[in-house]
Amino acid sequence: MTQAVLFDLDGTLLDTSDDLGAALNHVLTEHGLPTLSKSEYSPAISNGVKALLEVGFKDKLINYDLATLRQQVLDYYESNIAIHSHCFDGIDNMLQSLHDKGIAVGIVTNKPEFLTFPLLQQITTLKNIEVVVCGDTLDVAKPHPAPLLLAAEKLGVSALQTLYVGDAERDIQAAKAAQMRSVAALWGFIPSLDEALSWQAEVNANRPIDLISHI
Repeated sequence: MTQAVLFDLDGTLLDTSDDLGAALNHVLTEHGLPTLSKSEYSPAISNGVKALLEVGFKDKLINYDLATLRQQVLDYYESNIAIHSHCFDGIDNMLQSLHDKGIAVGIVTNKPEFLTFPLLQQITTLKNIEVVVCGDTLDVAKPHPAPLLLAAEKLGVSALQTLYVGDAERDIQAAKAAQMRSVAALWGFIPSLDEALSWQAEVNANRPIDLISHI
């Protein structure tokens, strides 16, 4: 019986694409390069700032110091962290359904703490979720299972009674390594439907509310 559901953050609970894209485009503009459209940068968002820079700078990236560019993106993003970010359609109803069923909820993200907690405080639906494990909470991050196991421990549930929901391959890998049921959030920032299905999650959910029928 499912006692808890853990979620990835960016691309699973939250559509952060416009704010992260704005940070990338700001840095591209600063370096005299063309900006990207949402359709171009969104698939890279779940893979972090380095992936965004690779999409934005393309073959010119080798001419720059990656650490400097990364910090420029993070500085802009930190100062404009929740201008456009919002929960995906259906997240509110899905979380309410889990609450009504007495199922605990937590967040496990690779986003660092200094960005995660200020962002969550700006999102009414998510600000009261108490168990949040970030990319730098431990010495390891997803796809390592330890962050997921820590979240389950904090919630007082076993891994076998927990689902983990994410929109990236490392999310599914982490869930399997932690012996949790894995759920691919197909509504999120997946690279493509075919690639997402190749991850072989136990559940492929087209909409947030689809989770409820699998519990």
